[in-house]
Amino acid sequence: VQLQASGGGSVQAGGSLRLSCAASGRAVSSYAMGWFRQAPGKEREFVASISWSGGRTDYADSVKGRFTISRDNAKNTVYLQMNSLKPEDTAVYYCAGDRTGYKLGYDYDYWGQGTQVTVSS
Repeated sequence: VQLQASGGGSVQAGGSLRLSCAASGRAVSSYAMGWFRQAPGKEREFVASISWSGGRTDYADSVKGRFTISRDNAKNTVYLQMNSLKPEDTAVYYCAGDRTGYKLGYDYDYWGQGTQVTVSS
């Protein structure tokens, strides 16, 4: 499975971005999918995850109410809608997939390359 993240960019505080993670190589409709981020000098941190059906989503406290994870299994793609962005959201964002249908933690099976999100004040 290859995961390709896109949609990053530079925005001002309060703005919005939508990240996409397109999977190729095989269908990920049965996979748990997640988004993580890593800011300069910091460890990678969990942002959001979604179960295979989309019926269960989890968010880091820092993004609850502002970010929404979703998936379109027909398109083999997962999204992260980010609203009300803050400078502290600046990071490289990574998508990940796991063969289990629901995943907690960081040990995902597959990782994509990152996409940079920069939020200016």
